[in-house]
Amino acid sequence: MRKAWERWRQPYDETASYKLKIHNGQKSQPFAKSKELLPDLQIERSCSTFDLAQHTDNVKTITTIDDYCKEINIPSPKHSFFDIRKFEDNAKTVNLKQPPFRHEFYAIALRNSGSNNEVNGSYLDSNLFFNSPYQIISWEIKPDWLGWYIIFDQEFISLNPSLQNFIIDFPFFRLDKAAPMNLPEEYANFVNDIFEQIYNEYHSENKDKFLFIQNYTQLLLLITKRHFDNSILDDISNQDNRATDILLVSRFQSLVETMVTNEDANSEIRQPSFYAEILLVHPNHLNAVVKRITGKTATSIIQNQCIITAKSLLRLTNLSIKEIAYRLRFNEPTHFNSYFKKVTHFTPQQYREKHIL
Repeated sequence: MRKAWERWRQPYDETASYKLKIHNGQKSQPFAKSKELLPDLQIERSCSTFDLAQHTDNVKTITTIDDYCKEINIPSPKHSFFDIRKFEDNAKTVNLKQPPFRHEFYAIALRNSGSNNEVNGSYLDSNLFFNSPYQIISWEIKPDWLGWYIIFDQEFISLNPSLQNFIIDFPFFRLDKAAPMNLPEEYANFVNDIFEQIYNEYHSENKDKFLFIQNYTQLLLLITKRHFDNSILDDISNQDNRATDILLVSRFQSLVETMVTNEDANSEIRQPSFYAEILLVHPNHLNAVVKRITGKTATSIIQNQCIITAKSLLRLTNLSIKEIAYRLRFNEPTHFNSYFKKVTHFTPQQYREKHIL
């Protein structure tokens, strides 16, 4: 069965719906409102957006949190998928002037005090700021910073089923909206307390500490989202679209996250052409833009999301390998086994046995 996506209206209209047309004689059905599937991603000309627009593919890409720590000259993390630091602890060794680089993680930082010449290309006067995967990072700071940051990867996100739609639920991490913000004092004090709780758990010997860290982190995200929704979204919605490439990549990332386990999809969801059709662009153009912004191909981003979802299902559910294969829209379990092993060097069963909770 071949499935193709069709627009009801063109050009892009935020009030439009999308329809999944099934070419087998069945009646087409609406799939989702565009605000859910392709949010109206207007661009705020933040320092992060400016930085992304100005750099080339020659920027180094950091793929592990341990390598991130080495790059900025601080001690290695205790865990590979999550880390929390105090800025004042880093001050002894951290690079005060850091050349641009990309990384593949999410980070939230609370700056209680501290001076800088620039962070990501502009003077930073906000107390809360974010880093997103593929964003280009740089800074020139003074060794007087006080505050916290957490940094985590997709593996940490996959441990918490409630974060399944992470980019959609927490839009301040999207490339086009990763703008610093100023929290009011009452918010800042509460957020500081959450960071402190995460820090204490992280350095404890409690066997269940990551259950607490997951929940504290989710609370931190929700508090940030509340303030973001109240004070940032209205401003962003009025901005002109000045970064078309970043807009396209953000839509693509949201779609990939949404479609990996969608019940109405099929194996086409692992092909860039599937998303290009929804986004009304040529597949070659989509891949070129994604490569330019992220340093990765569209195929590798799709593959990465599929593998992350598969790992989560293998660790956190009792679904059989066959059931997981079909849930991820593989026509045959053997195809899923080959796909998974090619990327991870383990079969799904070997991975499950190694990482069972």
